[in-house]
Amino acid sequence: MNILTDPSKLKTSGCADTNASKCAEGDGEGSVQVQLDPNIKIGTAKVISIYGKGGIGKSTTSSNMSVAFSKLGKRVLQIGCDPKHDSTFTLTKRLIPTVIDVLESVNFHSEELRPEDFVFEGYNGVMCLEAGGPPAGTGCGGYVVGQTVKLLKEHHLLEDADVVIFDVLGDVVCGGFAAPLQHSEQAMIVAANDFDSIFAANRIAAAIAAKSKNYGVRLGGII
Repeated sequence: MNILTDPSKLKTSGCADTNASKCAEGDGEGSVQVQLDPNIKIGTAKVISIYGKGGIGKSTTSSNMSVAFSKLGKRVLQIGCDPKHDSTFTLTKRLIPTVIDVLESVNFHSEELRPEDFVFEGYNGVMCLEAGGPPAGTGCGGYVVGQTVKLLKEHHLLEDADVVIFDVLGDVVCGGFAAPLQHSEQAMIVAANDFDSIFAANRIAAAIAAKSKNYGVRLGGII
């Protein structure tokens, strides 16, 4: 498991594993965050997270980027991180099952799953996956992201990807939905010229700046 479920191991500052790289100082004073397990780092793929206000066009932007990379000859994996599981709809032309739904169907025995149970090929060969999420108020988005990455590593699917794109839920920057930042090299913000969009962009930029102190993520730009 990639998050800490034992309250005794949670710290208000610092990482549970004091020997973990880039984690010596934690996520800041007063923070109780989802921490990255060094054993489930994504590896050599270029990882990009897409954030922005809800409805701003993150999924459209993510899908366009995925197709653009695929047309450059890259092997692309797009991961939707939204309970609505519609990030990859334009690539697959349907709502594909989520990782959480598929795991639940086998009572969370991931060894019983095959890659084709949760990864689906979309337009131009883009590999599509929907992490999904827990029902409102019942779980942590960071846990879902962690379980998704863990499942991909167990099936050696990340070894086949040159580019991984996380399409992340709305403008929520809690410890859970900020979890993709821990895996990413770059985070992009999709914005427009309205107040709500710019307000969300500022909050997301602050979250990226906080994560960048202890992880390799940097703000790649505003789209």
